Amino acid sequence: MEQPPGTDDVLPRGVRTAGAWAWRFILFCVAAYLALRLISLLRVVIIPVVVALLLAAMFQPVAALLVKRGMKRSLAAGLVLIAALVVVFGGLSLIIRTFINQLDSLSTQVGDGINEVQKWLSQGPLHISNAQLGQYVDRIRDAITQNQGTLTSGALSTATTLGELVTGFFLVLFTLFFFLRDGGQIWNFLCRLLPQDARRATARAGHYSWHTLVSYVHATVLVAFVDALGIGIGLLILRVPLAVPLAALVFLGAFIPVVGATLSGVVAILVALVTNGPFSALIVLIIVIAVQQLEGHILQPLIMGRAVALHPLAVILAIASGIVVAGIVGGLIAVPLLAVLNTAIRYLVRHPSGEPTPDHEPPGTDETEVGQDKDVATVP
Repeated sequence: MEQPPGTDDVLPRGVRTAGAWAWRFILFCVAAYLALRLISLLRVVIIPVVVALLLAAMFQPVAALLVKRGMKRSLAAGLVLIAALVVVFGGLSLIIRTFINQLDSLSTQVGDGINEVQKWLSQGPLHISNAQLGQYVDRIRDAITQNQGTLTSGALSTATTLGELVTGFFLVLFTLFFFLRDGGQIWNFLCRLLPQDARRATARAGHYSWHTLVSYVHATVLVAFVDALGIGIGLLILRVPLAVPLAALVFLGAFIPVVGATLSGVVAILVALVTNGPFSALIVLIIVIAVQQLEGHILQPLIMGRAVALHPLAVILAIASGIVVAGIVGGLIAVPLLAVLNTAIRYLVRHPSGEPTPDHEPPGTDETEVGQDKDVATVP
């Protein structure tokens, strides 16, 4: 007796393959959505832990050096944490004091600068009349009046945001201390939760990923310092107000690759425009462009080196996705997270049994692998 044709006999092979991929893709999307929802719900906890992890990558070599010299792990972690707090709060106090000291003269300069900009707009190549400028000012005033309720509700939510910031700050401190003291033990404990066959490969992947993260953070700090130093010196020479706070803003902005230092440089240009006039703003623009060219063509290839090799498109997409998911903090952690995942996935694909790489270097950090993977055939 003939058996009725089954599904495999009726459907073409291409349809069966597409169906198999379709339900797997749906499951992947559902899992990704649930993961994002979980991150959103626990952002008050997850974001401080990720920030503490990045700070641990920055300070862990110092703590390890103190332990190697014979200091207890708890004491070494505590000293590094206290030193970091002194540096951070010392820098903040300098920035705030500079801002307060220049506040009076700044308000006068801003008023004069705005009048000069209005004069340039009306008498310059744009030929915008005073009536048109008045209309624009009235529109801005009306927009503020109409959205006064929104601004008020935003001010009321500041208390909640401030509470989250305070909670996150102390959570970063405690988490950072234990990462510095017991980071290796914490990772070993997490690996022991996995099945026996996956422990060795996962532990080795985490080891290489950690080295990638440490190299990335140190290189980023150095690049950010050079950016802030170059633009800050230019602002001081031009006597632009708030040169030190603006340099600090450039330093923080440089932690967002590609776009961060540029956006903070635009702020410096605007301050120079409204305080010192268009000529000073043009000079600051030239300085920002020169520093960005120095970073893109010399500092990034030389200092980053083999710390991380990611395609620029991957970097831009990661930053955009991070900002959408978690705002500014998401933009800060998106690229290091991508670098860590790049190293871990490449290692697990090439060494599933957990053996070390031949050169004992983290995989995925060689610039020659950005455009072409050695294990994957590509079309030239």
